[in-house]
Amino acid sequence: MSDLTFTPEVQALLDFDRKHLWHPYTSMSKPLPVFPVKSASGATITLDAQTSDSKDATLIEAMSSWWCMIHGYNNPELNEAMISQIKSMSHVMFGGLTHGPAVRVVQKLLTLIDHKNLQCCFLADSGSVAVEIALKMALQYEFTKNGDHSNDKAKFLTIRNGYHGDTFGAMSVCDPVSSMHSIYTGYLPQNIFVSAPTMLDTLPTSNAFATRPEVFAAGNMGWDDHDIDDFKKAVETRHSEICAVILEPILQGAGGMRLYHPQYLIEVRKLCDRFEIPLIMDEIATGFGRTGAMFAFQHCRTYQDMQGIQPQKQVDVYPDILCVGKALTGGYMTLSAVVTTEHIKNVVSSSGSVTGGCFMHGPTFMGNPLACSAADKSLEILLRGHWRQQVDSIESQLVDQLYVALNGNEQLMHSLVRNVRVVGAVGVVELTGAVDSAWFHDRFVAKGVYVRPFGRLIYIMPPYVISREELARVTRTIVAVLGEWKAELEARDVVT
Repeated sequence: MSDLTFTPEVQALLDFDRKHLWHPYTSMSKPLPVFPVKSASGATITLDAQTSDSKDATLIEAMSSWWCMIHGYNNPELNEAMISQIKSMSHVMFGGLTHGPAVRVVQKLLTLIDHKNLQCCFLADSGSVAVEIALKMALQYEFTKNGDHSNDKAKFLTIRNGYHGDTFGAMSVCDPVSSMHSIYTGYLPQNIFVSAPTMLDTLPTSNAFATRPEVFAAGNMGWDDHDIDDFKKAVETRHSEICAVILEPILQGAGGMRLYHPQYLIEVRKLCDRFEIPLIMDEIATGFGRTGAMFAFQHCRTYQDMQGIQPQKQVDVYPDILCVGKALTGGYMTLSAVVTTEHIKNVVSSSGSVTGGCFMHGPTFMGNPLACSAADKSLEILLRGHWRQQVDSIESQLVDQLYVALNGNEQLMHSLVRNVRVVGAVGVVELTGAVDSAWFHDRFVAKGVYVRPFGRLIYIMPPYVISREELARVTRTIVAVLGEWKAELEARDVVT
């Protein structure tokens, strides 16, 4: 396991872990190595291990704990918010009761969303649960609006390469072929999938492109009118079956880390308006500044502004149902939210419905005060606005140190690296072949960096508080490890 040493006590924990703990997306018979974390602060984690020179092993954590720890580890303000809250109550049921942290976090969330139509919020447990709630909300909306229990409009339309979570409803709208859930085909509802839009190197609305368009001159940046054809055909021919559209706006996450043009989302909104189909946007990964906008769907307004379209003539691109999670609490606690419109709320809440106007969902830990206190403080930090400078700085550095560096590297580009893309605080290197996860994991840790590749992707989504020096070390390490991987493949006699 790299060149780390562990005390007998820590080794005993690792041995027990290997035998009894099932980690995500791993085999228990041949598990990937895991590294014991002792503490964390800012953009670093310290392992309960020593390096060969008897120092504590500290890693720069470039994944934000699966994209959620945006304000960094051990954040003093978030710590204090939770300490203060736990002294009064850590939990109380949300059925028939309420509390200040829940009210305040929704007040701040609606302020950040900043859309007059999105005013009603359901607090949930996790990202996958938020998607489940959104799907149920759309179904209950259609059943109530149609006045019966028919399944005429019970299918969801989505785009390929999408990922929305690991629970069964969420899995049913993940890509059925290339996703992690293809083995469940036949057990899941059969929804409607259309071609994903063309992948871009960055967004035309990114700060990096606005300030340095020449860097992306050779990249894929344009809008192709035919991108919407498959989606349009599906809506026009099957709208009587479609309960709602669901997609990840602008950036598809775990399905491939694919960026697409804001115009696609504009066209989707137009078609949903035309056929009166609710639009669900899954911003669990993209929300709270990750793409350079507070929410990814807001790139559509920026793009139309760039095109010189007057505000009164712009397409108002917004979700009828919005899912957020991950960074909602700054990564401190599991919490998600589903925000919807007055219109959908009014239909679902109709007293004449079979449920008497009740939305049929109620998690035990809904509106957990401890999680809400963390979210309240996390959103307060975002409302100060410093996140924008942080994300722009990260984006600029990723452009120079990944996009430019790798596109100019003749030894790695095309033979090993297929594509590099950057937006906001997201950097993606797509390889020509699949990664060896165990090999990459070990090499990154050995160099003092934590990056978790998957499929063909080496990607990072660092905490916004990462320093320039820390991020530079991460990007240098990625380039160095890619060079080592090329040599490794040649040693294995693999044609790249």
